[in-house]
Amino acid sequence: MQAASRESYAAAAERLDAYAQTAQPSAITDTADGILAVADLLRREARLRRALSDPARSGEERGGLLGSLVGDKVTSDAKELLTVLVGGRWSAPSQLLDGTERLGVEALLASADRADDLGEVEDELFRFGQVVGADTALSNALSDPIAPAAQRAELVRTLLSGKAKPSTIRLAEVALAGFGGRSFSNGLTRLVELAADRRDRQVAYVTVAAPLGEDEERRLSTKLTEIYGREVAVKQTVDPHVLGGLSVQVGADLYDGTILRRLTETRNALSKR
Repeated sequence: MQAASRESYAAAAERLDAYAQTAQPSAITDTADGILAVADLLRREARLRRALSDPARSGEERGGLLGSLVGDKVTSDAKELLTVLVGGRWSAPSQLLDGTERLGVEALLASADRADDLGEVEDELFRFGQVVGADTALSNALSDPIAPAAQRAELVRTLLSGKAKPSTIRLAEVALAGFGGRSFSNGLTRLVELAADRRDRQVAYVTVAAPLGEDEERRLSTKLTEIYGREVAVKQTVDPHVLGGLSVQVGADLYDGTILRRLTETRNALSKR
């Protein structure tokens, strides 16, 4: 987002955080659903995106337009947060869409946080991403743009019902809809990172040939926390193809100490002789 859009989003996010401190988890979930419903509407209606981000209209006018559109179809709390959102200045209509979608996601995460479920939701999203990534047929079924969205969402609910928190299932549906213009797998990854960020943590994606023991994982997390100055949550992916060692990615930083990498470098060096 550009500066003006970031400021507008920050104002709405600050209002959300204040609201979530005292609201019940179920009420916050209802608010999130209302915000995400408006995000879906904005995704479908380009003219509405332009109208609600039009700098020629005052913030009050845009808020009034939003109120006339949603009426009583969303909760009063959702309407208030959305009014703050559209009342700001947006650099482009697409950034208003991104901001609305992100606010809905943050509301879902805030609901999970209030219910003391956020850590579990973070882990469930990551594990679901691993399951999907390991099954080509499932990955194709969930990513197929030709298949109706409702059909793919039903598949997600079938796979996760009774096995994951309701917030996890709803967030997976958001990823399925293309959260922030991302693919399904990348959307899940971003949601994991946002869940960790709300817990004031950073995510380290660790690829190993065999699972790390609890003590090994704890030592790695402690070391990374020292390096980054912020608690780091380790997310393991087991891939026998790396042969040994480990690969660690934190944000844009990648440390690849796998045996596979060393063998590849050796092979490449020998081929140049």
